[in-house]
Amino acid sequence: MILERIVIRNELGLHARPAAEFVKAASRFKCTVQLAKDDEEWVNGKSVLGILTLAVESGDSLLLKIESKGDAQEEQRALGILTAILQGT
Repeated sequence: MILERIVIRNELGLHARPAAEFVKAASRFKCTVQLAKDDEEWVNGKSVLGILTLAVESGDSLLLKIESKGDAQEEQRALGILTAILQGT
């Protein structure tokens, strides 16, 4: 399991377009992907609606949790791709 804190740098926050891009990328992996803002509940990282309910603004930090059953390499690949999307790079 990987747990990473990521700061959102996009000046518009995590709006519909990057959320959809994130979901599309996350869905390519077999692992579980979850996001949380502050101490809020975890949402499914493969659900646009779930991500949008977090109402993430620029400068906010998110916790990204990636969990796979014994495939650490998949977790690392997912981390790299999903982090880049969240950071807007």
